[in-house]
Parts: sequence; C-alpha cells; structure tokens
Amino acid sequence: MILFFGTRPGKTRTVALSGVSCPHCGSRGQLTASSTANFIHIFWIPVYRLGTNLLAECGHCKRGFFKEDFTTEMKQALKDRLG
Repeated sequence: MILFFGTRPGKTRTVALSGVSCPHCGSRGQLTASSTANFIHIFWIPVYRLGTNLLAECGHCKRGFFKEDFTTEMKQALKDRLG
C-alpha cells in the first residue's frame, strides 16, 4: 500500500487594514494582511495545523512585513478583523 503524506498550505485569507498607517512610508489605509495556515496531510486531506504565516504589504511603497515586524496598531487591527 502506498501512503501519501506531507505538508501543504491551506487557503489564504486577505484582509485590508484600512485605518492603519505603514511603518515605512507613513501612508494610511494602504496595508493588506494575508494569513495562510500550513497543514500536515494524508492523502491530500488536512489532518493537523502546523502553524500560520502572517504577512502584510503596503500598496504604496510595496514594503512587506513579517509577523515579527508588525506594530501594535497592525496587530490590533488584524485581531479585530480576523477574530
């Protein structure tokens, strides 16, 4: 019997952080946050969530921010919108 297992990303959720200013360029309302969960799968069926990747990008200066680089304002807005 052949057993297929591995890791795969789940669906990506994208949320606009409308009231938040970019820490790099200072423009307000240009940030977009993306959240993607990674899963262990067996036969392409997700079984267990390994973790979640959070990224944010400014639409004005195109600067990307990892979860570790989020300001408190970005974290609060993301918490309010994603739950």
